[in-house]
Parts: sequence; structure tokens; C-alpha cells
Amino acid sequence: MDKNDPRWNDDRVTNSSGNVFLDLGFSPAEATVLTFRTELMVRLKKMIKQKRWTQTQAAEILGIAQSRVSDLTRGKHDRFSVDMLLTLAARAGLNPQIKWVA
Repeated sequence: MDKNDPRWNDDRVTNSSGNVFLDLGFSPAEATVLTFRTELMVRLKKMIKQKRWTQTQAAEILGIAQSRVSDLTRGKHDRFSVDMLLTLAARAGLNPQIKWVA
């Protein structure tokens, strides 16, 4: 954005719903899936970094190609289904669980 653009100095505050995907206009169902997918990817990426795994090591442990680890660590969420991310999290020992809230 150009600094001459009036939006640059726009100091209005929009309250968040607590879910960025809802705030961006996704339906509640889509926002739930996107939030879940994002959380799984973030946790996997953090684990890979925390364990100091190379992409090759992570690929062996997760049972996927190194290029898929690259996609994961670069946040290419559209290349992973929730099912696949749950599988990878389980293989990594993260023990993912779904908590139902009414």
C-alpha cells in the first residue's frame, strides 16, 4: 500500500470475533475447518523446528516425500486435507484430539 493512500492513516478499530476466518467472511463451517487445518499445520511446523528435524528426517518420520514437508513448513494449507494433517500429527506423536463444544 502506498503511504499516500488514506487507508495508511486509518486508525479505526474493528473488533474481532476471535476467529480470523469468520472476520474474513467465511461461513462458520468453513471457518471451523480452516481454523482446525491451520492449527494442525502450525503444531506440525513447530514440532519439526523444535525437534530440529531436517526436511529429510521429517519426511521419513511422517512417511511423506520431502517436497510435502516443504509444503507443510511453508504453510501451503491448500495442499493438505484435514485427514492428512491428522495422520501426520499422529505419526509425529502429537496425539491430536477433537473437543466438542456445545
